[in-house]
Amino acid sequence: MPAAVVFSVGGLYVAQSVIGGVTWTGLPAIMRDQGLPLDLVGLLSLIALPWALKFLWAPMVERFRLPPTGKNRSFSIVAVGGGICALGLVVVGAIGLAELSVILACLTVVAFAAATVDIACDGYAVETLAREYHGWGNAAQVGGAYLGSAIGGGLFLVLVSAYGWATATWAMAALLVLLGIPFLLRARSTHAVPEERAHIPSLVSALRRPEIRRGLVVAALYVFAQKTALMMLGPFLVDAGLDLALIGLVNGAGSLVVGFAAAILGGALVRALGARPVLVAALVLQGAALFFFAGRDLWPDMPNALLAAVAVASSSGIMALGFVALYAQFMHWSDPRQGGVDFTLFQSTDALVSMIGGLGAGYAAEHLGYGMFFAGAGLIAFAAVPAVAVVTRPSSQGRSVIPSPMFVPTGENQ
Repeated sequence: MPAAVVFSVGGLYVAQSVIGGVTWTGLPAIMRDQGLPLDLVGLLSLIALPWALKFLWAPMVERFRLPPTGKNRSFSIVAVGGGICALGLVVVGAIGLAELSVILACLTVVAFAAATVDIACDGYAVETLAREYHGWGNAAQVGGAYLGSAIGGGLFLVLVSAYGWATATWAMAALLVLLGIPFLLRARSTHAVPEERAHIPSLVSALRRPEIRRGLVVAALYVFAQKTALMMLGPFLVDAGLDLALIGLVNGAGSLVVGFAAAILGGALVRALGARPVLVAALVLQGAALFFFAGRDLWPDMPNALLAAVAVASSSGIMALGFVALYAQFMHWSDPRQGGVDFTLFQSTDALVSMIGGLGAGYAAEHLGYGMFFAGAGLIAFAAVPAVAVVTRPSSQGRSVIPSPMFVPTGENQ
């Protein structure tokens, strides 16, 4: 039943984004609320390293999951990886915020396990859903990403504010287990018959293709311009006087409502106009939002409601709009015979650039101040417009893209 498949993989997409929301949205705000410096907050970007490097083991995961002869092993990968994620959050909750280095180490292990589960989940969805039901799988991916981000970056902060760090973190661990159960039940009952498979996924064959190399350039340019400055948005809102509960509500509402709506809108716009104009428009809008944040130094009495509204538009609306277009373009450039490997390369580039940019963002914001930091980030976004427009110009695209709101940043992604 397609509905059962969509529901089961949707749970995993939610779980992965819960982890990302806790790590890259919730924890930075909590650390700043505890008085930690911005350059130390920026170290959280290192946790993205497994997402940046997962392309190295993606072919091995797929070869293990789909052996030349034998049963599909999706159940084993998700069960072990999901268990590590839940256990890691249990340990993080027990340690407490005082042992930051241990927390970073535990969350890095969790990120490694989650990235591996993501490879298996994407492969399972593609092979199990017939082509006519891929749209439902795409909806599960989009909806799961924003729902998980709302929980990990929004509800988590509300729970921390009300019940403390340990209880909130253990609640997230329990939720991961619950979200994984539907997939495990289905995967255990299906793919029980051994099969023979001819194709062997390979990084070498991917990197030989000019479309993949072009996509990697676009990924690096776009992510650096669109995403990296937003690592400091949570700390910026804390320093502006917004409390954690309010920031949590802003993150949650933004991810669940604005982000999802913008993803659907992005899919419609790309279908009507193509990916290129949507990518350019999102960069321009993001640059304008970053200059707005920089302007708070000139308008210190800016209403918190206005600041929160622009923050939601920037971190959820504009991001979703742009990344739907970006991943629609990646879909066009990927080889259908090994789409999981190709997409992992693109997603790893996203994570790697986000990690490096986050480290630089923390240092720059700490030493330059928010005004100069956000102004510089806005200039970078505007400067990236002509480069992205050239690389994605129609003469480079070949056939037209048939987009859908399929691929958005999950977990590493927010």
